[in-house]
Amino acid sequence: MPFETMNQGVSTSTDKIIVDKSRSHRNKAVSKAVRASRERLQIGPSNMSGFDKDMIALHIDSMLHGAIAMPVFIAFITGIGVYLSQSLHLITWGVLTLCVHALGIMLARKAKSREMPAEKVATWRRRLFVFQALFGACWAVFLLQECDECGAVTFGFYKGAALLIALAATAMGTFLLRNALVITFAPVVITLAALSLLSGSPSTMALTAVICTSLVFLVFMTNRMHRANLHILSVQSEKDDLIAELEVAKSMSDEARRRAEEANLAKSRFLASMSHELRTPLNAILGFSEVMATEVLGPLNNPIYKEYTGDIHRSGKHLLDLINEILDLSRIEAGKYDLSEEAIHLVEITEDCIGMVQLKARAKNITISDQFERAMPAVWVDEKAMRQVVLNLLSNAVKFTPSGGEISVKVGWTAGGGQYLSIKDNGPGIPEDEIPIVLSAFGQGSIAIKSAEQGTGLGLPIVQAILAKHNGEFILRSRLREGTEAIAILPSKRVLQSVPAVENAPEIERRRKSFA
Repeated sequence: MPFETMNQGVSTSTDKIIVDKSRSHRNKAVSKAVRASRERLQIGPSNMSGFDKDMIALHIDSMLHGAIAMPVFIAFITGIGVYLSQSLHLITWGVLTLCVHALGIMLARKAKSREMPAEKVATWRRRLFVFQALFGACWAVFLLQECDECGAVTFGFYKGAALLIALAATAMGTFLLRNALVITFAPVVITLAALSLLSGSPSTMALTAVICTSLVFLVFMTNRMHRANLHILSVQSEKDDLIAELEVAKSMSDEARRRAEEANLAKSRFLASMSHELRTPLNAILGFSEVMATEVLGPLNNPIYKEYTGDIHRSGKHLLDLINEILDLSRIEAGKYDLSEEAIHLVEITEDCIGMVQLKARAKNITISDQFERAMPAVWVDEKAMRQVVLNLLSNAVKFTPSGGEISVKVGWTAGGGQYLSIKDNGPGIPEDEIPIVLSAFGQGSIAIKSAEQGTGLGLPIVQAILAKHNGEFILRSRLREGTEAIAILPSKRVLQSVPAVENAPEIERRRKSFA
């Protein structure tokens, strides 16, 4: 398995998130509002009374969009009536009904052109109900039309069919206005009931039963359609609220991120500036303490003073190392870490660095074994930066490997044609959940905190950053009480002599499975 595709590797990006605590209470409020909106959206509306204005507005739009349909139907009914009766008396009814319809359209246009405040909703509803009642009265007048020449059955069938079609059309056009259908056809039902009682005609009674049954059914259906539209409006409103809350949250998040980036950049610049300022007097302290410790200007009569000067020198050197690490990380974060690239051999740098830590390793009786692939071509990298990577990884391995332990160092080809450096120790290891911590700036695992040799927590983040600047990758693998393996990978484009990718990498696959 190629190192480039190992899914257990850790991303090379460092955790640089800064939380703006001064805005935390606002973020909590936004989160609470978003959660409440989401819950309302999932549970559904419980109070539909707040959408009367929207429903009336939709009804008015429906009236205006279908303004031509009803006049066509009235003209069609009038024409058939004139044809059947061979009389023009139905034209009067048609003109009257068209005038009432035109009055309703004018009312709808007036309502559309004006702003409808909440306190005027009931007034406009009453106006629309009055129009529907007038329109229903027109159909009641149609019901009273007679034709002696046509025959009772024929003309009755004509009126019944016309009323049923008008009832269905009215139901479809008024379901957004609750109870409008009942108000419209109440005059028709009253008229039919009166005609049935006065005439006692079976056909009239049958028509009354059919109209009443159809009216009940359509009222039931329009009520369901009305509730469905209310639900749609409620969901739409809650969705808009949720989107608005999310937009507010996103805006606040963007602002917090911008502030965090500014604070992070200011922090990096401050650290870089202060590191330079601190190094000047520190170098003087180191120089004079070294002169005193080595007794260049003469012996120190009191041995305790000599011991103190040694302590001063060691403490100053430790502080200088810390400042150098902070300076390097600050330069990287500020984007001012420029690479001075040249052709170097990774094996040679690794051998030099092993020699530099060998003395400390021997003091702890640690064995360092190497396994290098020889005759590897040079890589195009920053030599100083790569030495820092190798030294940091080796120093960590020596620091946390117990006395009598072993460190294995390997340099070779990756399956993708790049080169890798692997440093594996048999130390105490790192718990899996602490790996992201040790890879963050100033982060230290529990083993490091308990160790007598506590570091700054900047070594691995600097390694990650340097490898990222080289388009490389850093992988840290560890198991508690089994050891740790740190792998630095340089991509194939950094290799000056290209080689074909390895199809089978049994050694890499075996080592990968050992940590699986």
